[in-house]
Amino acid sequence: MDYSRCTLCPRMCAVNRAAGERGFCGCPDTALVARTMLHRWEEPALAGSGGSGAIFFGGCTLGCRYCQNRAISRGPAGTPMDPLQLRTAMEDLIAQGAENIDLVTPTHFLPSILPALTPRLPVPVVYNCGGYERAETIARLAGLVDIFLPDMKYADNALAEELSGAPDYFEAAAEAIREMVRQTGPVQRRGEKLKRGVLIRHLILPGHVDNSLRVLDWIGQTFAPGEVLVSLMRQYTPMGGLPAPMDRAVTQEEYEAVLSWMYLNRLEGYTQEASAADTGFIPDF
Repeated sequence: MDYSRCTLCPRMCAVNRAAGERGFCGCPDTALVARTMLHRWEEPALAGSGGSGAIFFGGCTLGCRYCQNRAISRGPAGTPMDPLQLRTAMEDLIAQGAENIDLVTPTHFLPSILPALTPRLPVPVVYNCGGYERAETIARLAGLVDIFLPDMKYADNALAEELSGAPDYFEAAAEAIREMVRQTGPVQRRGEKLKRGVLIRHLILPGHVDNSLRVLDWIGQTFAPGEVLVSLMRQYTPMGGLPAPMDRAVTQEEYEAVLSWMYLNRLEGYTQEASAADTGFIPDF
């Protein structure tokens, strides 16, 4: 796995990033770290009392028009770090009390990240991604990642193309998440903390309840009860410049409709209060 013919994500750009070529993500052949921090706003089973040791990488393989992290995902932005510097950043976060190492949007920098994960860290490694992954790439993570934290944004590929420029999103994400579950097996906890497994996030989008219902149907039909956890997110925050209905927050009626469908599918996990839809929860990059 290297940068010389980049096929890390489903876009399969096949550019030589080591020679200065740039693909969809626009990233070089050195990891760009936008911020490291103790992130206390992740799901309780991850953040615990010490917070997740989040490493936010610049750039992204998606082009979500509503992205809350566009300051670092578009551009991209960040401080270049080699594998040794990444390892040092991880160890510094652990020394500060991090419950885990939370790799946020890491896929396009895996050739730099993987060497930093060996030898194994004394805390779980969390792979926090947008779900738009190649199963073949995820397979290379076997034995290095303890907890996968993917989004499943869309069951509607037309919506995925319109909002994220990814017309094959559902098929790619579905295959990748199956590979994640194959690696970790069913969810394992130690007390209230998630020790190992897959926690699937889904962000409810205003005006698109049907997409959410289809996502939850897929999860419920694909995995046995308790095999994965679900985080149902209502934190969508209008970032400006988008037409209706994306110019408003999710309504209480929309949220309750999706929440009831989550329970009908016998899915376990986490929910959010309406107060989560606030720009105050977006890290300052």
